[in-house]
Amino acid sequence: MELGSKVNENDPKSIRVQGGLNMGLNARTSERIAFALLTLSAMMVAGFVVIILAYIIYNGYSAISVEFLTEMPRMRMTQGGIYPAIVGTVLLIIGSMAVALPMGIMAAIYLNEYAGETRFTWLIEMAINNLAGTPSVVFGLFGLALFVKYFGFGSSILSASLTLSLLIVPVIIRSSQEALITVPKEYRESSLALGISKWQTIRHVVLPSAIPGIVTGSILSIGRVAGETAPILLTGAAYFLPRLPDSIYSQFMALPYHLFVLATSGTNITQNRPIQYGTALVLLIIVLGLNIIAVLIRRHYRQKLQI
Repeated sequence: MELGSKVNENDPKSIRVQGGLNMGLNARTSERIAFALLTLSAMMVAGFVVIILAYIIYNGYSAISVEFLTEMPRMRMTQGGIYPAIVGTVLLIIGSMAVALPMGIMAAIYLNEYAGETRFTWLIEMAINNLAGTPSVVFGLFGLALFVKYFGFGSSILSASLTLSLLIVPVIIRSSQEALITVPKEYRESSLALGISKWQTIRHVVLPSAIPGIVTGSILSIGRVAGETAPILLTGAAYFLPRLPDSIYSQFMALPYHLFVLATSGTNITQNRPIQYGTALVLLIIVLGLNIIAVLIRRHYRQKLQI
């Protein structure tokens, strides 16, 4: 039957053909609408990111200089640089990741490779979900009570790093679990069939295949560690400390808390405005740099797996 021919209402075959044409048109229309909405959503997200980055760069690039990056703050933080805050932020990232990364990966291996579907496993999964949804200020209060007071670490880099490690370990566990799940079961079965033990299979077969996904979770964790304020405010960050920490038990300055202080309770907020945006720009650059390093590591292992 031709497309332009009239439908015979008494002919079942004609009705079915016309109905199929209508369904095809409706499907194509729905697909175009869905594609347009998805494209618009992606463009909006990218647009917001570009606007935020452009705004911070425009207002903060004038403050960036060698002196700003390498000098101590002076004159009640209205002059000088942010070098102690940069060092403190980097130390926090290193300390928290050194604790959270092995803990999260080992927990993910246990849950995915060893633990069965038992009530105990269900309780662990529920605990991880609850930790992931807990506000960061609650972690700060817990770190204050446990690490600062109970263990006697005081307000220090150690207390803040341990608190932040608890904050990010659920993210690492979940991302590591998803990465382990994506490894085909055939890899495990083939390795075990050759007489290799389960742990050796996990270590030499499963983990190398899951590293790209694990690194992705680490990227998200690094960004959260670098930007958190409430936990470090209660466990070790100093309002003004124009010197570098000399041990893990020393107080420290950090970029997110320093930015918060400059924007809310500085001695001259208007005069500090360029320093505020300069601090925000440096924080973004540090996070972006660490993310680039992590992406390169992920790409390296992906290429290695494809060889």
